[in-house]
Amino acid sequence: MAVDVGRARRAPSLGGERLREAGVGYAFVLIPLAIFVLFQLYPMAYAFYVSAHQWGGITGNEGYVGLDNYRELWHDEAFWTWPPERATALWNTVYYALLVVPLQMALGLTMALIVNQAIFGRTFFRSAYYFPALVSSAAISVIALYLLSADGLLNAAISAVLGREFDQPWFGDPDTALESIVVLDAWTTSGTMMLFYLAALQSIPLDVYEAAAIDKAGTWRAFWRITFPLLKPAHFFVAVVSVIGALKLFDQAFIISTGSGGPAGSTMTAVMYVYTVTIKEFNYGYGATVGVVLFLIIFSLTLAQRLAFGRAEIGY
Repeated sequence: MAVDVGRARRAPSLGGERLREAGVGYAFVLIPLAIFVLFQLYPMAYAFYVSAHQWGGITGNEGYVGLDNYRELWHDEAFWTWPPERATALWNTVYYALLVVPLQMALGLTMALIVNQAIFGRTFFRSAYYFPALVSSAAISVIALYLLSADGLLNAAISAVLGREFDQPWFGDPDTALESIVVLDAWTTSGTMMLFYLAALQSIPLDVYEAAAIDKAGTWRAFWRITFPLLKPAHFFVAVVSVIGALKLFDQAFIISTGSGGPAGSTMTAVMYVYTVTIKEFNYGYGATVGVVLFLIIFSLTLAQRLAFGRAEIGY
């Protein structure tokens, strides 16, 4: 009887202890969650609201217009055209992403494979490869403007190799401006991708490589048959991060073109177009519409990547 009474008394206290633990846990999460809702979810929802209104920077809300802003954007040749033309904000962004994302992933994986080996000075090379990611993109862009100018260091080196004068204005030519930004951004961001791949490489068990060595599998075969497939979760994560970052390109293109998107609109990106119509033209409703469309594009591409890499295999 005494045992039964003791159990009955302990049961409520045990439940109360669990409630207290849950309360403490939710208390820790409450403030970050409130900040996330206030500064992330609420502005996103408000952008949808603003996009359905004629909203000026000075005049404020001039009234509900429904889908008129979206219809205007559908026919906006400065944002996009069909068939695709490079000198539009959307297609410049897509073209940039198609070039920079594979380059970032390839460079990041290559560097991760190098610094994952037992080589002399491995710690130094890991730091050196990652260092460009720590430097301000504005500072890198300004230095690149000097190095890649018509009389810059790069053209001087090419002139010395060719034995004749070479004065290509890399950022001043519509045919090379965006490609130059691609190379610049791939160099600065590949160190971050290297870290993601390096963490994934170090999580692969050594047993599989020992079994491959017993089967006399070469280095190249082991990479394609073992390493590369086991990096599938890392491929998914790096691809998602790279695509999102590429579609949000703004600072380098803004600095290099001094906010104009030039030359000849070759560096005008989707985010810079949002800045142009919102800040320069004070058309907040239309700018919110462009931002909403860009968000839907990024969200759709992320879902497509999730399906492409396989939900069961990426572990999410």
